[in-house]
Amino acid sequence: MLQITYISTATGPVDTAVILATSRRNNARDGVTGLLYANGKRFLQVLEGDPVDVERTLARITADPRHRAMVVLSCRDVSAREFGEWAMAERTTGEGGDAFVARVRALVAAAAPAVRATFDGFVQLPRAA
Repeated sequence: MLQITYISTATGPVDTAVILATSRRNNARDGVTGLLYANGKRFLQVLEGDPVDVERTLARITADPRHRAMVVLSCRDVSAREFGEWAMAERTTGEGGDAFVARVRALVAAAAPAVRATFDGFVQLPRAA
């Protein structure tokens, strides 16, 4: 099984509801799981599944004009899925910073230490600014 983690920058306003609906449909069809965190400016995503499906999904994402400057942070073989189902970590209205960080930590709890650290650092950036 292949797992790829990438980061990219949004080219304009991001409608996360549209991205979420489209991604859920595509990923369910392709057997791809993972986690997408979008903060309105950046995307941080991990994709996992059959190598052909993950690479096809990454190619489709790379061609998407809603973002640019994609950087693959890690590409590794995993023996089992670290994300049971695909999810998007999006801060909801009224959700405090601590609650959001705790929710993202729960979503990545089964992931490899490097993946957990990447997401943890990314979601805490706005709090440090």
